[in-house]
Parts: sequence; C-alpha cells; structure tokens
Amino acid sequence: MRHVTQLLLLAGICLCVIGCTPQGGHQASPSLLSDSLDAWECYLADPQAKVQDVWHIEDGVLICSGKPLGYLYTKRDYGDFALRLQWRWPPEKKPGNGGVLIRMTGEHKVWPRSLEAQLNTGNAGDFWGLGGYRLSGPAERMRTSDHQEFGKLTNLKKTKALEKPPGQWNTYEIIAEGATVTLIINGEEVNRATECDLNPGRICLTFEGSEIHLRNVVVTPIRRQVAQR
Repeated sequence: MRHVTQLLLLAGICLCVIGCTPQGGHQASPSLLSDSLDAWECYLADPQAKVQDVWHIEDGVLICSGKPLGYLYTKRDYGDFALRLQWRWPPEKKPGNGGVLIRMTGEHKVWPRSLEAQLNTGNAGDFWGLGGYRLSGPAERMRTSDHQEFGKLTNLKKTKALEKPPGQWNTYEIIAEGATVTLIINGEEVNRATECDLNPGRICLTFEGSEIHLRNVVVTPIRRQVAQR
C-alpha cells in the first residue's frame, strides 16, 4: 500500500478523521490522517493488477482510470459520520460510473455488502443497497430486485439532479447518523434513506470502468448523544 499512500499524497487527496464532542462541536486538535493516509487499503478485482494501473497524477489531481474494477477502502470501520468529497468527470470525455460505499462489511468483491451513494453520471444521489443491505424510503422512489451475482438490490432514486457538466467539480456530502443516511450534492439535499442497517463498516471509493477525478476526501465521525433518564 506504499504506492497508494505516495499517489494520494501527491494528489493532495486528504482523509481527515475529526473527533466530535457530544454536542457536535469539533475537538480543538483534530487527528489529520493526510500526513500518511495509512487509513486506506485497495481492492482490485484482477489479482494481477497493480495500484499503479489505476491511479496517476495530473496537475495535482488524483485521477482514477477506472480499470480494473475495485475500490479504495478505509482500514477502520465507521458507523455514524459525515463524509465530504469532491469529484468530477474529465472534460472532453464521456462521463461514466463510480460510487461511494459506506458501512461495507463481509468479503471484498465486486460488489460487497454496503450502502452505495451513487456517482454514475445522471444518477448521482441515488442510493443502492448492495448484497442485501437494508434501507427504506418513499415507496414511489424505491424498487428492489434479486441479482444472480450481486444478491438482493434496493434502489432509492434521488429527488433532483444537481450534477455539473464534465470538467466541473461537484461536492458530495454523505451524513450517516443512526438509521438515517442523507445525501447532499452541491449544497442541496437530494436523498434520504431511513431504516438503514446500523452495522459499522468500511468507507470505499469505487472505480467502475470510467475515468474519474477525486480530491478533498474528509470524514468526520459523529458521536450521538445518549438520552439521559
């Protein structure tokens, strides 16, 4: 994983873990993992592939080629958190597919049991429950299916499309707090899932065959208040 660390450091991608007080305020001295990025590991569907086959640097931006399929994933599990990142599709190229997986558990594969915040062009802001991951939402925007390879899939469509054209940066905010997960794109809420599985799990950045650019990945754990009697 030395190569992943070097590439991400060069690209200026940071994964920041910031502790929160029970009232939601940040601690005075946050723990910044951007110095080493030891929080990241990498899964590649092709066992013969290398990390260098997927990532390279241009003008300070981390560029993912998308091939072979796979994902970066955090070493530690996260339950309640706020995740913020920026993504864009490259200019003058056809935009494609990608996603952010949260609360990922079980074996590494394409694709693992998790809740996906979709990045596919035209569908950014959709939820997908992969491998039987449970979620709920308005019936008119939900559908489920059984996939021979990926297991039970649950899709909750976004309420609006807020993606910018290729070449422009988008901001994604993913807030997982208890059984509710909220998606915010470019400052506006586009989806909210309820009754989500509560198990903590990995956070993953997927590469799904399409070039995608990423920067400024920040995760802030949330400490929920315990009701006092």
